[in-house]
Formats: sequence, C-alpha cells, structure tokens
Amino acid sequence: MSHRYGDAKEAFVDEIKIDEYIELEGSKRAYRQLEHSLQKSTKMVLIYGRPGTGKTLLLNRLYDAYKEKLDLYFLDTPSGTRREFYKKLFKIFTGKEMPPKTKVDFETFVEFGRRIKGQRKIVILVDEAQMYPKEMLEEIRILSDTGSVKFVITLHKTEDEDLVAKKHFQSRIWETVELRNASPIETKAYIHKRLLHHGLNELAHQLNDRHIKAIHRWTGGNFRECNKLLYTLFEICEYYDAHDPQKIDYNRIPMKLLEMSAIKTGFIHV
Repeated sequence: MSHRYGDAKEAFVDEIKIDEYIELEGSKRAYRQLEHSLQKSTKMVLIYGRPGTGKTLLLNRLYDAYKEKLDLYFLDTPSGTRREFYKKLFKIFTGKEMPPKTKVDFETFVEFGRRIKGQRKIVILVDEAQMYPKEMLEEIRILSDTGSVKFVITLHKTEDEDLVAKKHFQSRIWETVELRNASPIETKAYIHKRLLHHGLNELAHQLNDRHIKAIHRWTGGNFRECNKLLYTLFEICEYYDAHDPQKIDYNRIPMKLLEMSAIKTGFIHV
C-alpha cells in the first residue's frame, strides 16, 4: 500500500501543473471572464485573491491556451530592478535581447507604445504584482495608458496590497476578477479530483464528508492549505505503513491521522 500513499502525497505537492488543473465552478467563472476580457479593449485587468486561491495557476492556464493565438507574454517572475523590467519590455516590443550597457529611458517605451497603437495588441500577464517596487507599478500604469498594451495582473488580497492597487491602478482597471477560497462542496471536489487524477479512487472514497468538513474548517477552503494538510496526511500514512502497519486501517482513513496532520501543520494547536 505504501506506493499508494506515496502517490497520494505527490498528488498534493503544491506546484504549478497545467495538466493537473482542477476545474471548479469558481475557477471556471473566473477563466471565462478572463477569456472575455482578452477580446475587449480594456487597458488593465486585475486578478486578486488571498494567497493560495489559484491566481498563478489561472494565469498559467490562460497563457498556455492563448500564447499561439495572441501577442501574449507572461512575466511570471517579478523584476527586482527597473533594469530587469526594461530588459523584459525590450524583448516584448522588439523580439530581441537588449544589448549590454544599453541606456534606455522609460519614455522610449512609452513613445514606442504610442507609435504601435492600432498595429499591435500586446497583452502582458504580470504575476505577483505586489512584489514590484512602486515606481515600476507606476510605469505599468503609464504603459497601459498608451492604449497598445493591456496588462493582466495578479495581486494578493490583503489590506496593504489593496491600498497599492487603489493608489496606482484604480482609475485604469476596467475589470476585476476575484478568486475566493473554496466552499465545502468545492473543497471535496478539489480533493477527490486530485486523487482520482492519479488513479487513487479507493483513497478518494475513504475521505468522507466528516473528513471534508474538518479539512474545510481547518484550511478555510484555501487550496494551498489543503495541499499542505493532505500531503502531510499521506506522509504520515506512508510512514506508518512502512514502520508500524498495524496502526493503519487500509479500508478507511482514521480521523486521528487527519488530526495528527492538522497538529503537525499547525492547524490545530495543542
């Protein structure tokens, strides 16, 4: 049975895998809204939500579906300096790497954006916008005003980041997409689909409504927290299966193991 627990553990590794995308009703609505936004002349689209609600995965899915159909680019790693940001913009606008020691003034990009208006419809996906320095957020705003570049940005929904969004983007954002934590029903579907995707039908059925209710209560339906809790649960199962198998009931998952996982991951404090 150990290989099953190992596979189940791997099913909840928290990483971006487009081929393992779990489509729930909330994420389907968000994706359809983004697809519609791509066809409109909006300057900026904001995707926001708490960490672990699937913003990065949604951007990756959008990029994977439209990278061959649109003039689309994905800035998945935040630029730490303006120089790095300019290098990315240079390649997007020209298709070439920026030569070393090139001196580029931001106004050059603005003028270029104004010049290509009506000729190109560039869409730039910007992940983790809250990690950009404020001056670069302002430059993103200015570039969006040229009318030739549409930005789709993700932002964490916290008080500080909301303030940043309002200060820099409020008058430019024409559309917002909010991602929320999953409901109990969506949490159940998410967990079961993850296991079924890996061919672990038996383990999926062992997680009943009582398990799901506890998981949702502890994690709040946050996907990242669910991954952490379920990974730990199957890690514990894997350990007992290898070292103390009499403590494992292969026909069900005892609540005490789930509680142990919650304690280990900090959801329960004792």
